[in-house]
Amino acid sequence: GQVLELLRGVQRGSEDRRQWLGRLRWALQNEDTQQKFVRLDGSIRTLTGLFTSSLAELQLEAARCLHELSHSSVPAVAEACLPVTSYLLTYLSGHSLELTELCLYTLGNLVVESEAVRKQLLPQGIIPVLASCIQSPHEAVLEGVGYVLSQLLQAKEAPTDIIPLVLDSALPQHMLQLVCSGLKAAMGAAVEFAWCLHYIICRHKDNELLLALGAVPALTSLLLDLAAQIPQEAPEGLELLVCPVLRCLSNLLAQTDCQGPDRRLLIALFLILQCFLQQHPFLIHECLWLLNNLTADDPSCCSALLSLDLLPALLQLLTCSQMGTVLVLTVLCNMAEKGRSQCQRLLQQPLLAQLLPLLTLPDPEAVGQCLELLHLLFLHCPEAAAEFTRQGGHQALEQHQGTSELQERAQALLDMVRQPPGA
Repeated sequence: GQVLELLRGVQRGSEDRRQWLGRLRWALQNEDTQQKFVRLDGSIRTLTGLFTSSLAELQLEAARCLHELSHSSVPAVAEACLPVTSYLLTYLSGHSLELTELCLYTLGNLVVESEAVRKQLLPQGIIPVLASCIQSPHEAVLEGVGYVLSQLLQAKEAPTDIIPLVLDSALPQHMLQLVCSGLKAAMGAAVEFAWCLHYIICRHKDNELLLALGAVPALTSLLLDLAAQIPQEAPEGLELLVCPVLRCLSNLLAQTDCQGPDRRLLIALFLILQCFLQQHPFLIHECLWLLNNLTADDPSCCSALLSLDLLPALLQLLTCSQMGTVLVLTVLCNMAEKGRSQCQRLLQQPLLAQLLPLLTLPDPEAVGQCLELLHLLFLHCPEAAAEFTRQGGHQALEQHQGTSELQERAQALLDMVRQPPGA
């Protein structure tokens, strides 16, 4: 009854229509009311009429009602709003900043819940409209564009239907520019667009366009700027930007045969690690992923880690978290794979003593990675096997003779340890 009364009040067209709209907006914050409202005959048609009205105040209040509706997690409510999508797009190029912002967030919310809405918006031209909005000077509008785009790029049909359209538009170059100017200008927008780039890079196999736009050097130099700022007051929310930027760079490097990275990037990574170690430990994993991708196929990067004396800082992270342990061991394996001289440099640190306790961890992945590293060290430096035995290493290995998944690897190492030197 109450919902119908509100709709009638809005439809009556009397002087206090705006107050009725205001009351309707409050009522639409309730999930139940949203569903009742869209089932009423003519409800959306009435809102659409007011939303397209020439009276700015009514238009704005109707836009707020639509925005409340868009928050519903019930696809039927989003689908009831299908008749409004073309108007939402039209008003993105209007003069009212508040209306533009409301339209963007309403679109973004509708896109999340309904594939039908996404399928309708693409032929209506949402991508070109967003490409023109991204050139707005207003930070609030940019953030809204980032929100809509990030919702679209996470949709299940994005790789086939949405990413190709985005890559064909002017969006990628603007996104990259905004991400890289995030420190000086719009941090919120930079964070949104950094995630957008991440969704494109990780769901799209061929990122030649982004590479041609200079994404790798641009993101690298952004990280260098970030690291340079860290000793001073790091801006609020900096970690929110660092995370997707690290992921973008990590995935782009994994997908391409880039020439050796800037040595300064390694230093920057360790500065970022030190800065965020305590408050934002999730960033350690992101940094270590990037370090893993940098060292995987690049001997010069492994040498740089040693010559820049970054190994002690890396070894400090060996016990920072379960996943951190595995990632640090993976980076050390990347280095040990490069042969005898790298292994000798690794063994100049008290590495074996640090690996011993890891063999007793309850995490089979960490133990497995530890066995892999020991195997590489013994292979390239047989003298390390003798040293390992002196430190009581064979007892640590014998514990694993009973665990099925690690048994063979532990046995192979025991055989290496028991071989007389020079055999």
